[in-house]
Amino acid sequence: MNISLQNLGFDEYFVTLCKELRIELDAVARIIAEHRGLYIVKNLKGDFQAKITGKQIFTASSREDYPAVGDWVVIKMADDNQAIIKQILPRKTILRKTVVSRKSTDKTKSQIIAANVDIAFVVESVDRDYSLNRFERYFSLAEDGKVKPSIILNKVDLITKDELETKIAEIQNRFKDCTVVPTSTATQEGIELLKNSLYPGKTYCFLGSSGVGKSSLINILLGEKVAKTAEVGQSTERGKHTTTHREMYFLSGGGIVIDNPGMREVGLADSTEGVKTTFNEIADLAKQCQFTDCTHIHESGCAVKEAIDSELFSKEKYENYIQLKKEADHLEMTNYEKKYKEKKFGKSLKNYQKRIKDFE
Repeated sequence: MNISLQNLGFDEYFVTLCKELRIELDAVARIIAEHRGLYIVKNLKGDFQAKITGKQIFTASSREDYPAVGDWVVIKMADDNQAIIKQILPRKTILRKTVVSRKSTDKTKSQIIAANVDIAFVVESVDRDYSLNRFERYFSLAEDGKVKPSIILNKVDLITKDELETKIAEIQNRFKDCTVVPTSTATQEGIELLKNSLYPGKTYCFLGSSGVGKSSLINILLGEKVAKTAEVGQSTERGKHTTTHREMYFLSGGGIVIDNPGMREVGLADSTEGVKTTFNEIADLAKQCQFTDCTHIHESGCAVKEAIDSELFSKEKYENYIQLKKEADHLEMTNYEKKYKEKKFGKSLKNYQKRIKDFE
């Protein structure tokens, strides 16, 4: 079967980008998997192992300067099966999360989940991790990276139809215009609807906790067992981390899906704008507060608190908004302080080098 770059997700954004940067399309490839510094790239000629250059490693200031699954890159072939990644094309969208150091909660770093994703399917199972608050956390993460979120409610065979209708009504009440796809890999319910939601040339990333069934859904979509799966532990009811790395799969219908390791904790990555978008009705009300720096907790003249008292939206949604806003604001300040210290250190180093030169 002949493939085109469009089959791999190469849209008008990247066509225009390559024209502006004068990049030959023959040199373009997409990152489809990552294994501890070794990448698998795909282009019109096939799949190849690839590495970045030593210069890229030396000049990288953060993890975001490295390629990620979903990235479009410029490559140069070293031999028949090896390629060198010369450049990462500017990303159209990005999914990021914050990883907190095990040694110190003050040390955080941003980690890319996937790049150039069109839709993020947030997967929750009805039996163990169903939470509207968790949906909002994932939505903030997606919206911050300009990725549109949708919901897959999985394992619906484990509850009654009335219970399912109640959950869908709760979701639609909390997320007014969000698509909800109820699915079951056991009974095949909703699988056809999910397939019809995946369009050729579009990239979809499956997000969710371990054990919610992301890999099982991808295997059904592919029609073969490719993504690794495992049962949820009966004693702890916690999912096992079956998917150990991110990988891209190409469906026969033309859609592109990315399987993602399960996340027990979803840390926002400086998602101030994502929180505003997810809670847009609260963010709009906040503009009417008496004080511009209102925290919406104890101030008088707070339009958000007045809306809560009038029951315009749920207290649960308000509390989750306050929690996520605090988290995003803290990360934004932490990143600002980090950049300020780096800039100050760079300036000191430059002055020191100048003084040394004066003495020579």
